[in-house]
Amino acid sequence: MPDTPTPPLRGISSMATRQVLAELTTAHTARSGQAVAIESVGGVDAAKRVQAGEAFDVVILASDAIDKLIAAGHLLPGRVDLVKSGVAACVRAGAALPDLSSEAAVQAALLAADRISYSTGPSGVALQKLFERWGMAEAMAGKTVQAPPGVPVASLVAKGEVALGFQQLSELLHVEGIAIVGPLPEPIQITTVFSAGIPVNTPRAEAVRALLAFMTSREADAAKQRQGMASA
Repeated sequence: MPDTPTPPLRGISSMATRQVLAELTTAHTARSGQAVAIESVGGVDAAKRVQAGEAFDVVILASDAIDKLIAAGHLLPGRVDLVKSGVAACVRAGAALPDLSSEAAVQAALLAADRISYSTGPSGVALQKLFERWGMAEAMAGKTVQAPPGVPVASLVAKGEVALGFQQLSELLHVEGIAIVGPLPEPIQITTVFSAGIPVNTPRAEAVRALLAFMTSREADAAKQRQGMASA
């Protein structure tokens, strides 16, 4: 009798890590024979599904979301930090590239844009806090189009619905119809760490640990860089 193939490890992640996880899981399967199927959705929706008790073998979200799921008893103690990702800006292909070289330049670009967009994820929350610190929250609220969960900011920019979009660099790569202006300058750069957690009820924790060991190894560094991220 031939061996029954092991079913794929089932995971859920936020959209920001979709590309890097696709590359890393493909590499892990090639090395180990263990298939992995990770569904990427809006981070808020992913956390709700884990909280509702949906069965997964691995969960990959922003580190603070993983910490909350551990504290609530949905994930085993001990998160595994995988990647860190910064925020970049984009405009529609062919549009003039604004100056984002300093904090003052970013403020000027925001005020000059007729409509802007950011995500519902951690980068969007951090941008709103920046607007408040700058005293620009009211001015920005009137011209902000917040991308719905799971909808890339870059898609709104490409369609011309907004002039300037901000999101994780990893989510701007590979999108047609936009030009990436560049990252936010270092003093106001927003860095998010994405981490993995293992659900308390998975019977396949050891297989997940092997996957995470590969994802945190030096062999995974090049894939992370290709997808606009760095090792955490």
